[in-house]
Amino acid sequence: MKHTDIKEILNNGEYIGKKVTVCGWVRTARDSKNVAFIELNDGTSLKHLQIVIDKASGMEYDPNALRLGTSLKVTGTAVEARQAAAEINAESIEILGECPLEYPLQKKRHTLEFLRTMPHLRGRTNTFNAVLRVRSVLAESIHRYFQERNYVYVNTPLITGSDCEGAGEMFQVTTIGYSDKYKNSDEYYADDFFGKRAGLSVSGQLEGEMAAMALGKIYTFGPSFRAENSNTPKHLAEFWHVEPEVAFAELPDVIAMAEDMLKHVIRNLLDTCPDEMQFFDDHFEKGIIARLEELISHDFGVVSYTEAIKLLEESGENFVYPVSWGCDLQTEHERYIAEKVFKKAVFVTDYPKEIKSFYMKQNPDGKTVAAVDLLVPGVGEIIGGSEREADYEKLVAAMNERNMNLDLYSDYLDLRKFGSVPHGGFGLGFERLIMYVTGIANIRDVTLYPRTVGSIR
Repeated sequence: MKHTDIKEILNNGEYIGKKVTVCGWVRTARDSKNVAFIELNDGTSLKHLQIVIDKASGMEYDPNALRLGTSLKVTGTAVEARQAAAEINAESIEILGECPLEYPLQKKRHTLEFLRTMPHLRGRTNTFNAVLRVRSVLAESIHRYFQERNYVYVNTPLITGSDCEGAGEMFQVTTIGYSDKYKNSDEYYADDFFGKRAGLSVSGQLEGEMAAMALGKIYTFGPSFRAENSNTPKHLAEFWHVEPEVAFAELPDVIAMAEDMLKHVIRNLLDTCPDEMQFFDDHFEKGIIARLEELISHDFGVVSYTEAIKLLEESGENFVYPVSWGCDLQTEHERYIAEKVFKKAVFVTDYPKEIKSFYMKQNPDGKTVAAVDLLVPGVGEIIGGSEREADYEKLVAAMNERNMNLDLYSDYLDLRKFGSVPHGGFGLGFERLIMYVTGIANIRDVTLYPRTVGSIR
């Protein structure tokens, strides 16, 4: 049906004095003897549009139009308002969809835990109206960043026969399901759809490297799946992954790319979504706008893992997890480095090879790899990347040390045979970026339908 977006009426003064038609859901309503007010929202704006019903005008309307959650079509004249850019003096109101009194989203502010029980409705709250719009703006900004810099967007497969991380935490894909007619797994998989074991991809990186070896600069942006039994505020079983991969690039190039991209998308978000960001500043993390402005106003720091461990050991802090060379940095360690030592975002480089993935370039010291994690104040790690191992023999040796099945990675190994080049990239968990820029503390609250261990609907 023909109507005007509420955002257009609130942001465009040319509608003042004109007759318009808007549609939306009732977010609040007030009724009195002579006048009634409806706050209408259609999802295009965090702000609501006030509908004014002058009862002296004789306009007929169904009183149920004032019920929360009811969907309406309203026609009237746009006029200037005292506390908003515009409001509508209603001339006709049509109920598009009635809403009963037991509508669960009432005027009181609901907890995020309560709203998780109704993911199909929580998008109508201010919080999720803002979260989902920020998510959309960030996604568009990421695509635009790479497209404007000659990266090719590639779609890597979601079903794979190999594990990118070598950790085995994959969801199995099968058409057979439970069966006791097979003597062993080899027989089972031979009879399955692909004739071999298949799973959902934990990352598009390996296939992304293959594309970069032909196209130079590529990026993927899609879902990844990890069957980690991690019921924490930072883990999802299905999450979205941003993964650029660049040929003819070494670790310093990867670091520069990550810093530039992150600053670009945060700057664009602050400029594009001032209302949403003020909402998060007011209700979720006081000072988050200033924190993000501070983040992007400085060059990010760089420190080696070895130097970071020394700083932690000499800090005098009583960490829950003890620190020693070779340990994997925990969130408390990462935050101390970013918040107390550097007081800004910082890249940590050259990790011990035992705690990093098989595909990372081995450094000349024989102990570390050319890996990098970006640590940011308030969160810890937000980006992980590396220069990839381009030497065939070294890559095979690293895989053999982990007892990996080389047959599953034959295509990947071929890249090191046929015109291998230095190359690298990074991975950014999209939901964790949204958490960081909004101050939302739980990853379940920055995606439409969260998938977590023991929970799916």
